[in-house]
Amino acid sequence: MSLLISTWIKFFFLFAPFFVMSMFLALTRGQSASERRQVANKSIIAALAIALVLMFFGSGLFELLGITLDAFRIGSGILLFMSAISLVKDGTRNHATGMPNEERDDVSVVPLAVPTIIGPATIGTILVYGAEFEGWELVIGVMGLTGALLTLGVILYCSSLIEKILGRTGLNILSKITGLILAAMAAQIFMGGVMGFLHPAAG
Repeated sequence: MSLLISTWIKFFFLFAPFFVMSMFLALTRGQSASERRQVANKSIIAALAIALVLMFFGSGLFELLGITLDAFRIGSGILLFMSAISLVKDGTRNHATGMPNEERDDVSVVPLAVPTIIGPATIGTILVYGAEFEGWELVIGVMGLTGALLTLGVILYCSSLIEKILGRTGLNILSKITGLILAAMAAQIFMGGVMGFLHPAAG
C-alpha cells in the first residue's frame, strides 16, 4: 500500500497538475461546461494510453537502442530538472509556451495530452520507472499512474471552481511548489544513474 501511495504521489506531481489546469482553462476558454468535460475526458484517456505504452515497452526500447537504464536516468533527470526550473521560475513548462494562443478544432490530444501532460521530461521519467519496476511493482506502478491521471481528470473537471477559489496567483504558486518537488525527483533520478555508473553491481 505504501508503494502504491508513493507511486501515485510521484506521478501526480510529475504531471504538474496545476500547470495542466492553467493550460486547460486557457485552451478551453469560452467553451461550455459539457464541452470542457469532453476535452478533459479525451485528454486524460489519450495521456493514459501514451503513458502505458511508454511504461510497458521502456525496457525493450532501451535494448533496441543500446541505451543503458543508468544513461537514461541521467538524461531524463536533467530534462526533468529543466522542466522543474521552468515551473519554479515562470510557472510554465519550457516545452509548452505559446499554446493557448493557437486556435484548434480539438485541443484535447494536441496540445493538452501532448506535450502539456505528457511532455519530453514526463516521457523520460515514465520510461525509467517502467524499466525499474518488476513483477507486482509494475502492476502497482500502473495503478499509481492510472490513479494520478484520474485525479488530474477530477481537477480538470473542477478547474473553474478551483480557479475561482485560488485565483491566478494561487495557481501560479501551486505550480512553483510542484516545480520544487519535481526538482527533487529529478535529482534523485539523476543521482541514481550516476551511482549506477560508479557502482555497476549496485545499479
